[in-house]
Amino acid sequence: MSQETAPEQPSPDRIAGVLRDRIRNGQLQRGSKVPTQRALAEEFGASRSAVRQALSLLEREGYLSARGRGAPALVAMPVQEAPRPAGVEVADRIAIAFQAQDVSIDAFTLTTETLTSALAAPLISIAAGRLTPRSITVRLLLPSPDSPLAFPRLVSDPDDVRPRARLRQLIRTFATSLRHQLTSLAEMRLVPKVHVEIRCVPITPVQKLYLLNGSEVLTAFYQVLPRTVQYEDEQMEIYDVLGLSSKIFQDSEPAFVEETQAWFESLWSTLAQPLTLG
Repeated sequence: MSQETAPEQPSPDRIAGVLRDRIRNGQLQRGSKVPTQRALAEEFGASRSAVRQALSLLEREGYLSARGRGAPALVAMPVQEAPRPAGVEVADRIAIAFQAQDVSIDAFTLTTETLTSALAAPLISIAAGRLTPRSITVRLLLPSPDSPLAFPRLVSDPDDVRPRARLRQLIRTFATSLRHQLTSLAEMRLVPKVHVEIRCVPITPVQKLYLLNGSEVLTAFYQVLPRTVQYEDEQMEIYDVLGLSSKIFQDSEPAFVEETQAWFESLWSTLAQPLTLG
């Protein structure tokens, strides 16, 4: 006689992630009561202990007001901290986004370096079985390095093609790595459904942008500055940007998220063309 294996209970982090998304997208309004621990335990198929840990986490983050004994938790809004560098903030927000069952990321960046780096921790968690998303969908918009972009360019000669050749090399390196990391999850049967699509547009990005799970927007402005880089055993002084150190701003206001998504779709469905990585 076979024995059925009980389904794995969701972790406190996963429960907190779902409730966090509901607060951000307005499902749970500021000042409203959060469902009781009993109701949440039944909804998530979790223990009361896991629910209490999830609520405590959201209190520490500022999403819920501190509870008195026996009093229900109330929805609050977290205190806005000073914006952090993209290399730190994007990694943290991506880690939270991967708590969802269906993960989606739309991004418009210069090279995908920041995103590729940010995916490292969630992918390790998936490989270890700590995260088990049903699907991952990633759409990347990148500038076409064959177009006359405003940057990168040589300080002394705007028509020199070497900075764009270097950019093409960087785009290929990071985008190829990102695609391989994600598609290997499906190949190893760690995630049932993985879709990665990369397109390019003849536009110089003046800011980097990430849309996470259709519920929040991360943006950072690219600041142009002169710097010396190495390319094919030569040093060049170019006008370039440093994406990892740019400061990230987060917004989950539904109207802003909706408008940003519409903007992304307008580029994706008109000017964007498939990017050849070979």
